[in-house]
Amino acid sequence: MPKQVDHTSRRLHIARAVCHLADERGLEGVTLRDVAAKAQVSMGAVQRCFRTKEEMLVFALEYVGELIMERIQTRLVRSPAQSAGTALGHAATEISLLRKEHRAEARVWLAFVAQAVVSKALAKTLKANYAALQEAFTRLISEADEDTHRAVPLDPRREARTLLALADGLTTHVLIGQLTPREAHDVLHTHMASLWD
Repeated sequence: MPKQVDHTSRRLHIARAVCHLADERGLEGVTLRDVAAKAQVSMGAVQRCFRTKEEMLVFALEYVGELIMERIQTRLVRSPAQSAGTALGHAATEISLLRKEHRAEARVWLAFVAQAVVSKALAKTLKANYAALQEAFTRLISEADEDTHRAVPLDPRREARTLLALADGLTTHVLIGQLTPREAHDVLHTHMASLWD
């Protein structure tokens, strides 16, 4: 009797192999043959899971996005009584991938961002990820702004876009050595503190 293969587990296993290769050499160096070797499966197994390389890359990008979102959710659930401003700080810190243990994930994320410039399918997936993050930031900024009773309320959507772009940019600055993780953390939290001065 032929061995049964869990298709979902196989796809996730291959996505992790894609991420390892992207971390080592960027996405331009990722081939189906290399992915099969890294995942220790046959080329046929990769092709049965994904019809094209682009489909495989989109799935891997979705996988990375889900990892980041799960970590944000875990961080927020850990302290449900926290203020919206504190929750926003946690979310922005997680998204900026500044911690040493997230450095490989940051390299993979930026490899996907770079490839999305020339791949409509990857760009579409990234836009969806960023839209979801922007909505979460908008909601948290709106809640935090209500708590502060400012005379002139913030524009939550504009501030969410700014914060998301800042967090994303800080990832790049840390990876290329322009800023240390501590300096980037200070930039991020100084900006956030200024929102409610």
